[in-house]
Formats: sequence, structure tokens, C-alpha cells
Amino acid sequence: MTEGEAAPAAIAAPGRRNLVVRIVAAFVLAPSAIAITYLGGWLWTALVTLAAIGLYVEWLGIVGEARRLAVAGSGAAALAAAGIASSFGRIELAAIALSLGLLAVAGLTPERRIWAAAGLAYAGAAEQASILLRSDPVMGWTALMLVFLVVWVTDIGGYFAGRGIGGPKLWPRVSPNKTWAGAIGGFAASLAVAAGFAAFGLGKTIPLLLLGSMLSIVSQLGDLFESAVKRRFGVKDSSHVIPGHGGLLDRLDGFVAAVVLAAIFGLLRAGVDGAGRGLMIW
Repeated sequence: MTEGEAAPAAIAAPGRRNLVVRIVAAFVLAPSAIAITYLGGWLWTALVTLAAIGLYVEWLGIVGEARRLAVAGSGAAALAAAGIASSFGRIELAAIALSLGLLAVAGLTPERRIWAAAGLAYAGAAEQASILLRSDPVMGWTALMLVFLVVWVTDIGGYFAGRGIGGPKLWPRVSPNKTWAGAIGGFAASLAVAAGFAAFGLGKTIPLLLLGSMLSIVSQLGDLFESAVKRRFGVKDSSHVIPGHGGLLDRLDGFVAAVVLAAIFGLLRAGVDGAGRGLMIW
């Protein structure tokens, strides 16, 4: 083997190792998330609240405010209080807790005030949307599973389609590795998931296909948004807490966007159909 032939192999080896680490981590984390989602209740609320606090702390790290303990502490306290309030069905108290947290964070951040407050709003939206969506006693778990699966297959389909097909870049300035082929591949995979839900009698085909497509698009936009924030501050990974995946923000960026959209759909549906329907999203 010549030196020129050895170089690509040496470059490819770390990529293969990283893929194996990603797969192993996914096989550990995904079943745990599904099990806790199924159990729901305080266990799901606790997981979501801890994840939201992690998202907020990582966001502060990206924007350069993680060392201000008062900023991190006040935001984390607001998220914890909002999670506790939501677990008792007191959404109005959760909104008050997050609003007070935003005021505290804004007041305690002298320089990047808007960025720090935006991080708390981002984490708070993810927290409350996840809790509200699971609160439906009949379809809450099913709705969250649809969101999970659409986000996961969008990511997986995009990864393999992008690597296998390549082609024009989706947004090279923000995310140089993403391609249009990957975006379309992930979108197609999300339609397969939605069709599967319809095949098992979990909803009508057309509404599910429309919902799956919108969740997939929003998931990809959420991924690009997080990449744009990291690029703005010259950061590659939000942290290294998840082997092969980076940080919570790196792993949950698409889910945050999708679950917030799903919760909005649920709230609109509940407003039209009246109380008692919960946050059904299709």
C-alpha cells in the first residue's frame, strides 16, 4: 500500500470508530428514554427537567456565560420550579417561574444578556412542551413516540443518505457536512414512520404524513439553528457528555424544535376540540 493509499484509510478509521461509539450510545440511551416516556409521571418530568437544566448550562457554555454561577443557578432554579409546577398541572405557575427566571438571568448578565435569556427560553420551551405532550392520558406516550421516531429517523436517514449520496451542501456556512441528499433522505424516512403509525391504526394517513413531514423539517431546522449558534461563538460541540454525540444540545436540538411544534399543535387542537382531549396532535 502506498503512502497516498494509506492516508484515506487513516482518516476513515476515526470516522468508523466514532460511528460505532454513536451506535452503542444510542442503543443504551434510546431504550431508557422510551421506558421513562412510557412510565410518564414524575419520572418523565424529572428526566425532562434535568435535561432542560443541562441544555441551559451547555447553552451558557457556548455563549461564554457558564462561569457566572448566579446566572446558571437562577436559570436552573427557574427550570426546576417550572418542572415541579407542571408535575402538579399548574402550568400558570410554571410560566411565572420561567418569567421570573428570565428577568433574573437578564439582570445578572451584563454583556450577553439576550443570548443568556434566549438559552433559558429555549430550555424552558423544551421542558414544558415535553411535559405537556406527555400529559395526555390516552395518546401522550404515542404522540411522544411519534416525535422521537421522526427525529431519530430524520437524523439517521440524513446521515446515511448524506454519506452515501453526497452532492450539494445544504448550508455550508453553518453546517459544512450536511447535504441536500441527507435532508431529503431524512425527510423520506420520516414519512415512512408516519405511514407506519397509520398502518397500525394510530391515526389517519394524510394527517400523519403531513405531521411527520412538518416535524422532520422543523427537526432539521432545529439542528441547523444549534449549528448556527455554535458557529457564531466558534464552538464545535456543546459538551462531551454523550459519547460519540457531543452534548445534550448536539443530541436534542432536533427534538427540541419538533416537540415544541407538536405541543403547539396539541394546544391548538385542545382549544378547538375543548378540554378533555388533552394535547392530541393529530
